[in-house]
Amino acid sequence: MKIEAINVEETIKNTRRFLDEDPSVSPALKSSIELLLVLVTLLLNQLGLNSSNSSKPPSTDPNRKKKPKKPSKKKPGGQKGHNGTTLQKFADPDVIKKISVNKKTLPEGEYKDAGYESRQIVDIDISRIVTEYRAQVLEDANGKRYTAPFPEGVSRPVQYGVNVKVHSVYLSQYQLIPYNRVEENFQDQVEIPISAGSVYNFNKDAYKRLEIFEAIVKSKLIESGLCHADETGINIDGKRRWLHCVSNIFWTYYLPHEKRGFEAMETMGVLPSFEGILCHDHWKPYFKIDCQHALCNAHHLRELERAWEQDKQEWARDIRDLLLQINKAVDDAGGKLSTADSTKYRQQYRDLLEKAEKECPPPDENKRKGKRGRLKRSKSRNLLERLKDFENETLLFMDDEKVPFSNNQGENDIRMTKVQQKISGCFRSMKGAAIFCRIRSYLSTCRKNGVRASEALRLLFEGKLPEFLNE
Repeated sequence: MKIEAINVEETIKNTRRFLDEDPSVSPALKSSIELLLVLVTLLLNQLGLNSSNSSKPPSTDPNRKKKPKKPSKKKPGGQKGHNGTTLQKFADPDVIKKISVNKKTLPEGEYKDAGYESRQIVDIDISRIVTEYRAQVLEDANGKRYTAPFPEGVSRPVQYGVNVKVHSVYLSQYQLIPYNRVEENFQDQVEIPISAGSVYNFNKDAYKRLEIFEAIVKSKLIESGLCHADETGINIDGKRRWLHCVSNIFWTYYLPHEKRGFEAMETMGVLPSFEGILCHDHWKPYFKIDCQHALCNAHHLRELERAWEQDKQEWARDIRDLLLQINKAVDDAGGKLSTADSTKYRQQYRDLLEKAEKECPPPDENKRKGKRGRLKRSKSRNLLERLKDFENETLLFMDDEKVPFSNNQGENDIRMTKVQQKISGCFRSMKGAAIFCRIRSYLSTCRKNGVRASEALRLLFEGKLPEFLNE
């Protein structure tokens, strides 16, 4: 790596060579300089990390530049077979305005009605609707009064309707708009006074109504053949906590927890009973789950990229290219390789790792200072051993069409929680995080099953659940 035209790696090598060749350097000074060189190397490796060779997000890349798109031969606009979203006429317009011909502008003669031409303007009308129920009161000869019963749910002199609650929860939990801006939206758009406390209460109400949903989604995930698992750090009242996610293409379940490991998984109540295939990023606590495992190769590609760029490990480049080649072959084959192709690629994988043993050998046991413990390995060596020890988990996507190349589903499902943190900074309490997680689990699951978020919330506040949850 060069910093302001200085080749840092070459400079470090030269410094070490001078230390070895100069006998006048005292052992104490030599040790101190060696320590400084190690620190410089570590810092240099950190500077070389980015989103392509580590788990760092693209937003942290220094001087990030967008890659120019390759010119396409396709014409602009929707392609053949694409389902367009062109605005179409509505069969039942809400307002019809007739326009008559000014006969004074026509030549003299007899005319008859020949129909009409129509054009539509599609607009919105955001307005406040106040419904007042006036219950009749009757009084008998003795002065006893009888009042007509109000409809179910109408229990206060003034209260918010279902649409207000739906819209409030939709804005705060789905669109991730902060409470005070939801408050401003209602005041500006429809002149309805609503406080941040009311927004919170609507969310809390939705959380309680979704208790039965949580039981359903957990049972569905336990019974499924494939699940994705991931976790990410969240800020709760200024403290580092963890948001866990278990999901697949149909179901999503989030849970906030103080811990990152197996204790949180037990609290979730899904993975300890799961017997299918679990796709994850090799976080060790996941291996405590007694099921078949599939590892995320997107993580492997980034680590292999780092090993090639920083440690100059040629085997890492070759394994990276092989994994990409296998992934393309799986896609071309429709999701699963034939036995012959699978055997061929598996042998290539083993051959490359065998060659890697020479390029990246394990530490010399003769240099052991103590009798116990495992000698420290480099990052590249740890990666090599992991790819070798977990060959089946790494290559499972070749042989099982249910298993994807990466844990992209899990990472996608957890991504919006990071967006929430960027917008709001943190959750004020674990309760607030729990409310967010349960509602987002419901909305994510509904979206995966073709139910719009606003419709899902409307059904919820009407005391119902979407049809797919009742199957």
